[in-house]
Amino acid sequence: MKNKSIIAALSALLIGFVSCSKSNDDETTPPSTTESRYILQTISEIAQLKPGFMASYEAVPTGTVSNVTQSSSVSGQANEGWRTYNGQVFKMFNASFERGIYKLNVAADGKISYDTRSIKTNNTINGSGNFAIESETKGYYWDADDPWNIQTFNPTTVQRTGKLDYDFETKLKKSDAGIGFQGLGQHFLAIKKGKLYADIVYSKGTGSASGMFNDFFPNVYLAVIDLTTGAYEKTLTIENTGSIGYINDNEMYSFDSNGDLYIICQGTNGALGKNSKIVRIKADETSIDSWELKFSEFKSTDEGKFTAVFAKDQKLIVTINDVPLINGTPAQGGNINAGEIWKFYSVDVSDKKYTAIEGVPLSTNSGGAYAAFALDDKILLRISAPSASFSGFYELNGTTATKLFGVAEGYVANFAKITLQ
Repeated sequence: MKNKSIIAALSALLIGFVSCSKSNDDETTPPSTTESRYILQTISEIAQLKPGFMASYEAVPTGTVSNVTQSSSVSGQANEGWRTYNGQVFKMFNASFERGIYKLNVAADGKISYDTRSIKTNNTINGSGNFAIESETKGYYWDADDPWNIQTFNPTTVQRTGKLDYDFETKLKKSDAGIGFQGLGQHFLAIKKGKLYADIVYSKGTGSASGMFNDFFPNVYLAVIDLTTGAYEKTLTIENTGSIGYINDNEMYSFDSNGDLYIICQGTNGALGKNSKIVRIKADETSIDSWELKFSEFKSTDEGKFTAVFAKDQKLIVTINDVPLINGTPAQGGNINAGEIWKFYSVDVSDKKYTAIEGVPLSTNSGGAYAAFALDDKILLRISAPSASFSGFYELNGTTATKLFGVAEGYVANFAKITLQ
């Protein structure tokens, strides 16, 4: 049993799947009046430490570019994702794959560097460094060294400022036999209209397996916290599902243009899905809506899960596995990360009708990067299809996508616009 737990934990780390108040949307694009550049992130190989390169560009690339040979290229680990806020780029891992909160800077000459200021967190438990940003000077994060408290930080200075003054542990902790790890905010932190939503973790796991696809209860729970007082208000229940979000830079939620919040739960059968669903908290509400999108309604066999969501104008862009999922590394035959099995669909929120996105091949999993996001008023899709000799981005128009640009080496991860520092 011990060996199985270790294998499960290692497999989970390789599965690319926590949170700014606005995720993967165009509200994070810097105003056109500011000096900015584009920054591209690529992975050299699909491996646990995500080695790769980052480089900056004066304009959106065209054709095929080398992210390795640019004069601005920098190499390092943890090149599978970031989060943006008002032209700033933050990461949950640094170039040495250490957990925390790190900020990227781009100079006028295009050179990329990690800010000398950072927040270091527990480096053993996954999800440490999960964060949400409320303003230029106020953010919230989770650290496994203090799992029941919500830490606070200043995003501009990248410095911890304290923690919310409330005894969440006394209020929420359970005493059920079999719970190995508990906490608040490991996988999910989102801010909406003065409220912080944080997942309440009740995990069967311990050590590095804490909170890794091993929920104790058959439901997901979210705490609603008032940010004016820092106090707990209530608990929301998402029934018959598990594994909300994940433990890397892909928050796995998205705010629609009308303010509605859509949240992915990966399901109850470990990394393989089952009972996966997307739920909604409407813009002016603080409770889970009756609307939900079940994976089983798309595939009656329920063999899979949602891994990405992007919301805009009451349409959701989602990725769904085209064949049953197989756990493990690529060498073990696993297909969750390296398999070209993920298909893009557009879903109409009103009638839950799925329309396949035309013009794009099946892709590998975007993992810690965004599968779909908005940039410069365009919707981009991250596509990596080695069998088609392409890894890059497509531009989506309606339900048809066309190639924007690709990379010569490795696999694309994220692409963003960043304000020069």
